[in-house]
Amino acid sequence: MVSPVKAEEIIKLATTTSTENSGLLKNLLPTFEAESGYKVQVIATGTGKALKLARQGDVDVIMTHAPAAEAKFVEEGYGLNPRGIMANDFVILGPKNDPAKIRGSKTAEEAFAKIAKSGATFISRGDNSGTNMKELIIWDKANIDNNFPSYKAVGQGMGKTLLMANELQGYTLSDRGTFVAYKAKLDLAIDFDGGAALANPYQIMQINPKKYPDLNHAGAKALSDWLISAEAQGMINSYKVQGEQLFKATYSE
Repeated sequence: MVSPVKAEEIIKLATTTSTENSGLLKNLLPTFEAESGYKVQVIATGTGKALKLARQGDVDVIMTHAPAAEAKFVEEGYGLNPRGIMANDFVILGPKNDPAKIRGSKTAEEAFAKIAKSGATFISRGDNSGTNMKELIIWDKANIDNNFPSYKAVGQGMGKTLLMANELQGYTLSDRGTFVAYKAKLDLAIDFDGGAALANPYQIMQINPKKYPDLNHAGAKALSDWLISAEAQGMINSYKVQGEQLFKATYSE
């Protein structure tokens, strides 16, 4: 394949810390770069910051996991061609002795209510990420003000939040992929697994050239097209850490 011209070689991808912390991108991107001639510059941050960078025209393409915020981004005319490429799920992690007794809860809302009532520590990312957005939705559905004394918002990515929750032996909401990647460093357990109710879908979106004509739209399209290819979808399904599959490929025509 002929390499792109120099000015277009770099693709700026804003994405979530979970795709970086889990090691998935380090597994996927070298293959794309070798086949396409592009070089992907990854800016790993929370979904809110990723969407802000895209609104400012500072990145070429985004891959995030906050459906409501992504839908608004498209409605406002910034995002084009949203494609669901993979999913994992959120889990509530906590001490192995589960002091708030959330195991056996029927819903995430019930589990959160027990944490708040028990006075157990809850560590929130507090960074407007997709995970943080999901957490706030759960508190809202549970009709609980998250301003209780043992609630700590730390303004950090998923990996650092997990390490802090581990140090303080508190509860936190995490995507499963980052937890599996960090599990060897943690003395925490999955105290609540919500199944479909805590599904965590990821999308890739291109930026509207009418908003920012000078971005690398050809590179963004090439990356988006590759991530929905049979090759990339197979690589997503086969990517494992400590023998566990972290993401399930979800693209369908």
